[in-house]
Parts: sequence; structure tokens; C-alpha cells
Amino acid sequence: MFTHIMLGTNDIAKAKTFYDAIFAAAGGPAGTATPDGKRIMYSHKGGILIITTPINGQPACAANGGTIGLHLDSPEMVDAWWAAGQAAGGTACEDPPGVRPTFNMYLAYLRDPDGNKLCGTHPLG
Repeated sequence: MFTHIMLGTNDIAKAKTFYDAIFAAAGGPAGTATPDGKRIMYSHKGGILIITTPINGQPACAANGGTIGLHLDSPEMVDAWWAAGQAAGGTACEDPPGVRPTFNMYLAYLRDPDGNKLCGTHPLG
């Protein structure tokens, strides 16, 4: 159904540092900048994530209530993703990484440097 997800940033260099770190922790490649340097594209396991400065020139802002979920290969990878994100300028939010029985998943939440909420997930059983 989805072809890609695009998130805004107010600091493309800071965003690249953060997203390169969490993609590396998830076994993915670093992002590729467009020639004008206004967008960074990540492609991993069939998904595409684009980080961009807003085209309309207005400041980027996080979606209140929005979360982007990323499927990761193991609980250990979720932990590494969470730690890498914090080391690269992200902020932990909600509970620490762990099992969420309601969803039968191991997961962790981070906010990127612009406040976008991300969830690293690994389904159990």
C-alpha cells in the first residue's frame, strides 16, 4: 500500500547523523542525499524513508499522535537501535525497551531530533 514515508527536519545534517545511526543498528545502509542536499533517502528491506526540509519553507514539526514503526530482526536489534538513536541525538520516550504483552511484541520508542516519534518493533511468536 505505501510507497514511502517522508518526515520533515529543520536540520538535515543532524537528521542524517541520527537516521544513519539507527539504520546501521538495524542492519541498513546510510542515507543518500539528493544533489541539492535537501533530502536524504533510506531504503532497507523494501521500505523507503525520506527525510526532508519542508518544501514550503515553514519549520518542520512532529505529528502529534503519529508514530512510524520499524520492523527489526530481534529484541537485541531493538535494543541496539534504541541505544544508537539516543547516542546520535534522539530522545527515549515512553517505557524502556521491552515486551508489550498487549501487542505480543518487543519494542522501544524514540523521538528523532525534530520530535518525530519512532518505534522499533520485533514480533514475538
